[in-house]
Amino acid sequence: MSGALPVYRWKLAPEGLATRRQLRALDLRPGGQPVAAQLERPRRRRGPLVAYLYRLDLAKPVRPMAPARRAALDRAMTARRTCPACGRDAGYVLPAHLGACVPCADSDRCDSLRSV
Repeated sequence: MSGALPVYRWKLAPEGLATRRQLRALDLRPGGQPVAAQLERPRRRRGPLVAYLYRLDLAKPVRPMAPARRAALDRAMTARRTCPACGRDAGYVLPAHLGACVPCADSDRCDSLRSV
């Protein structure tokens, strides 16, 4: 069967193959190549964890980020850090379950407890 991928156990893949994360650490990307092999890590009560491996010799360099894309990502991250209640940059990504920075969320909780 020509469509079958070779399967390797955890930490036993041959040289010259890498996962996406390993490629990224080397400033490389798969570049449209097909998956070369599969890596499996066994688990006790569930099915194995699977990672796909790509050939290093066919990998391409990561494309440089365009200035407009960098600016768009900076604006998006600023929006995720800006509290809608007080308008300040919290310095961290706001927790989605709170919907505001921690001091604003705590003051809202305290106010709602006082009114009861």
